[in-house]
Amino acid sequence: MTRGILVAGAVSFYVSVGVREFPVRYASTSSPRWSCAAVSGAAGHIARTLKTLGDDVRLCTVVGRDLLGAGITAELGRADLLGPGIVESVESSSGVTLVAPDGRRMGFPHLAPVDRVAYPPGLFEAQARGADLLVMTNAKFVRDLVPPAARLGVPIAVDVHLIDDLDDEYDRPWLEAARIVFCSHERLPCPPEDWMAGMFRRYPRCQVVGVGLGGRGAALGTRDGLLVRVGAVTPREVVNTTGAGDALFATFLHVWRNTADPVRALRTAVVHAGWKIGSRTPVTASLTREELSRLEAAHPPRVVTGRWDLRPPAGGPGAETF
Repeated sequence: MTRGILVAGAVSFYVSVGVREFPVRYASTSSPRWSCAAVSGAAGHIARTLKTLGDDVRLCTVVGRDLLGAGITAELGRADLLGPGIVESVESSSGVTLVAPDGRRMGFPHLAPVDRVAYPPGLFEAQARGADLLVMTNAKFVRDLVPPAARLGVPIAVDVHLIDDLDDEYDRPWLEAARIVFCSHERLPCPPEDWMAGMFRRYPRCQVVGVGLGGRGAALGTRDGLLVRVGAVTPREVVNTTGAGDALFATFLHVWRNTADPVRALRTAVVHAGWKIGSRTPVTASLTREELSRLEAAHPPRVVTGRWDLRPPAGGPGAETF
């Protein structure tokens, strides 16, 4: 088996609906601004992004034998992501996303059908054989696979999305095992730089911490003290910000894996994420490596570097250096 990237997690059938405003006002019936369907979910989006960028991707997921599962299977086939790592279940996971005119979204993921599935550890280990990166999303059925994954000695990457506690009980197995940890800024109890410092103190395996900052771009720290901040770019009109974090995470992993340059990787990742949110279905709008290179040259983001380990404590003089 050739070296590649294993991605474990949920693939879901999603319907995205354009609403006129948040909060949504009650009406017995209302015509949306637009509506479309796509196969998404964190693992689906990450795998598809990596595949389009040219990586060898092995997908470990759960797909139902229902109508939605037929659609998911067909779409994974078109994306060349079908393989022996896909496990059958009775039902598929699904979701609905409401999208406002400014691109803000409200998601309703229904993961219960796949959360109940026990993914075979032997199948996972067979798929992981020879891989040089394991992307272990924080889907519930993946949780029991994290300890055996950690024993393989292969770098693990995870995006824990919305988190507000370094000792988060649910996410702790991933945090203890991962070398690369990404998350959203939305619920962090402190500035991103202080979160990075806390992660490195608490989790000795962690080498890279990335934080998606929404409309402000992204920040990243490495264990040796490097701090990178990349400003957001939006090459197209912002339509739907669903999956922007997945796009940032996946693109960073692709570039980092090929260059070992965290600054370049974060810069390229911000550009790709900023372009993808110009689509009604960002998961289906991925660029090839060559297309992304041209886009980055045309829309270079602002990059600032520094050191998180020399930054004053939160709230102190000079704390807001970026």
